[in-house]
Amino acid sequence: MDRTERILDLVALLLDAREPISWAELREHFPGDYGGSDDAAERKFERDKAELVELGFPLTYVQGDDERRDGYIVDRDAYYLPEADLSKEELAVLYAAGSAALASGAFPGRDDLAHALRKIGFFAGQSLPTPRVRMELGSVHEGQEKEISVRLEQLWDACAARKWVDLTYASPKQAGTTQRRVDPYGLALRRGAWTLVGYCHLRKDLRTFHVHRIRELKVNTARPRTPDFQVPADFSLEAHVAYFPWQHRFHEQVEVALHLSGTLASRAAGLLPGATLEPAEEGAVRARLPVTFVDGLMRFCLALGPDCRVEGPERAQARLREMASRIVSCHDDSLDKVSA
Repeated sequence: MDRTERILDLVALLLDAREPISWAELREHFPGDYGGSDDAAERKFERDKAELVELGFPLTYVQGDDERRDGYIVDRDAYYLPEADLSKEELAVLYAAGSAALASGAFPGRDDLAHALRKIGFFAGQSLPTPRVRMELGSVHEGQEKEISVRLEQLWDACAARKWVDLTYASPKQAGTTQRRVDPYGLALRRGAWTLVGYCHLRKDLRTFHVHRIRELKVNTARPRTPDFQVPADFSLEAHVAYFPWQHRFHEQVEVALHLSGTLASRAAGLLPGATLEPAEEGAVRARLPVTFVDGLMRFCLALGPDCRVEGPERAQARLREMASRIVSCHDDSLDKVSA
């Protein structure tokens, strides 16, 4: 059999086993592949084993004892994902979000996403109609979706394989373009704009790059099975891409204290990810949130209404009063014009 078929059969055998499989048993199951001389068979199996490990297959060798024999075994807890246990309503929301991303025309891992949507439909127990929703991309000119889609797929693969990329980048801070070699750590989508975060060899630091500003892209194809870099263990996309309006890195970080009451109290964890919550009076909570853009949080608080109150610091309270006053003034002017 060819190598791909042998690898798949090997995976099936190991997953079906209830106890470690010895090297002798493996040779019995694959006489045409692991037969012949001992050295040749062991070399072939070592290559297959290395490929399984590279693919993320949790294969380990255990030393036997009185209760268990020597052999290869799969860590099932590491291999199988935990049960999601989502309600039908949650499945519907997830399906709608995935469908919107797929319809955007520029989403990395499109084949994987389409496969996941089919699985959601299967577990929902019924045929789910494709929602008429679409995730719009910001800063993307008409006709540019296909180009963005191709680059996203390239970057997606480069991030997964940890291969450096050469890119021609048009920065808004300077005229013309620059050549960059980047170790891509991850991709993030925020408000319709895709951002690449990685180590820039030109700047010798972590940098963010808007994908729609990449003019040319080339992924390193040398030694495709060997990573070019390691992503630092403490790396976090959230530290470099602002997912929420108060996370833009315009100012030094400050802690803002909020008081949430009414229906907002029960939704505080979802409304303010990263906040430290503590109970206040009955039916209310206090939230302490690290903020690097106070104005962004104040606009968000105004949208939440009177059940959200800013308790400190004074700088944040002052900005909230200023914004609220401008809103009232604008509405007063509009009413005056209507009356006239």
